[in-house]
Amino acid sequence: MSLKNFILSKQFLKNLGFAVVIVVGGLMILLIWMNFYTRHGQARPVPNFIGLTKEQTARLAQKSKLRYDVIDSIYTTLVPRGCIAEQNPKPGFKVKKWRTIVLTINAFHPEMVAMPNLVNLPKRQAFLLLESSGLKIGELKYRPDLSIDVVIDQLYNGKNIHERDSIQKGSVIDLILGKGLSNQRTSVPDLLGMRLDPAKNKILSSSLNLGTFVYDNSIRTNVDTLNAFVYKQNPEFKPDATLQLGSNIYLWLTVDSAKLRVDSTRILIDTLNSVTISDTKSN
Repeated sequence: MSLKNFILSKQFLKNLGFAVVIVVGGLMILLIWMNFYTRHGQARPVPNFIGLTKEQTARLAQKSKLRYDVIDSIYTTLVPRGCIAEQNPKPGFKVKKWRTIVLTINAFHPEMVAMPNLVNLPKRQAFLLLESSGLKIGELKYRPDLSIDVVIDQLYNGKNIHERDSIQKGSVIDLILGKGLSNQRTSVPDLLGMRLDPAKNKILSSSLNLGTFVYDNSIRTNVDTLNAFVYKQNPEFKPDATLQLGSNIYLWLTVDSAKLRVDSTRILIDTLNSVTISDTKSN
């Protein structure tokens, strides 16, 4: 039998048809299995575990078809002791079913640390030493002195605290700084479009204090609080505006981008993009 006759024979065409059916069927089964295995299109927003007890966390995780793992503990006053203080991914971030959510719990007993000596240190160095010691920067108070922005004294609850005194981790330390012998002033920072923590850091770096901050009626959930940004500040930023060292700046925050002026919208977009990239990498 010639090759042409063999290829055109019923037996060959029948076997070829069987092979095509098997290959196509195998590919379809593989695609269905891959779709099921990867749970394509079944991403769901991560619920907010912050502030929940272990029992509440277990129930919410089961209801949301997610797993969780408590990997660390911190001490904070933002949530009750024994409750969830931090989570990763953040609330609202979309993940697939049975993804493991990493949680940090608030310790029952506060961790104690030794108070460092900040006296005679420049402001920036004092900030870094406080943060590395697990302490928070409080109010900056200025006093006439030969030095400028150098720590003269360190206070805890309004009283002097000495080096190596035992203090609760996360405590707030106020600093008294020198402002020179003249009426030293500093520029007003532009804070529009910034979130609260970066804005506070910028205020402190400018030798100023955060007075009070107010959320508008667009803030309804904890997620909104985390995403809120400054849409108004007092005093307002102007290139030539200055304040005396230690003056207060007041902030108003929102999640409504329509309240931002045009040149501040770019700052907000850059901030949101950087957070999205960071969350994507962590995921």
